[in-house]
Amino acid sequence: MIVSTVLTPATSAATLVALLVFLFPLAYSPGPGNAFFAALGAARGLRAALPALAGYHVATFVVAASIGLGMGVTVLEHPLLATVLSAVGSLYVLWLAVTFVRSARTKGGSRTTAATRQDQRIGFRSGAIVLLLNPKAYYIIAVMFTQFLRPPDGGVVAVLVITIVFTLNNLVAFVAWALGGRALTALFRSERSKRWIDYGFAAVLVGVAAWLAAPLFR
Repeated sequence: MIVSTVLTPATSAATLVALLVFLFPLAYSPGPGNAFFAALGAARGLRAALPALAGYHVATFVVAASIGLGMGVTVLEHPLLATVLSAVGSLYVLWLAVTFVRSARTKGGSRTTAATRQDQRIGFRSGAIVLLLNPKAYYIIAVMFTQFLRPPDGGVVAVLVITIVFTLNNLVAFVAWALGGRALTALFRSERSKRWIDYGFAAVLVGVAAWLAAPLFR
């Protein structure tokens, strides 16, 4: 089995289990990615959230593999760059919150062409940007590799196995959060309730923006 050949030979299965235990609270507990996809799922459903999910997790795979192979350490070595990413990421998430407010205002009436275009912007690119502009994701990935990538077994295949496990674990968690958001919407079928749900998730995204911006005030 490929996993047994790329993780520490004597404890490969135990190491894989430990990796999943390490990742479980990071992926399933509330955080910026979870909030983003719960909000998107609530407002537009899982199918509409799929492009953003794809963008986020393609970016996750690329960043994790780059850090694991030693090519993605720029953010970790330059605090100023991490600060800039925090600032830009916070502003971008605030912009996404505005799209939810606009969506809430158009519910119950005819949607304008501009509003429709605004909704369509939350797709593959938006999902990728949410990950790429979150410097804390880079640090979490770096910690993961320091804990679970051990020389002399830390080759390219080992990096890819850990990266795939990390990415798929996140994907399952975020799909669950998107479905949870949609289930919440299903409980409240009136247009007024749906508008308030959009407003509520817009407020959640404002909280995510504040979370991303927190390093700027330390």
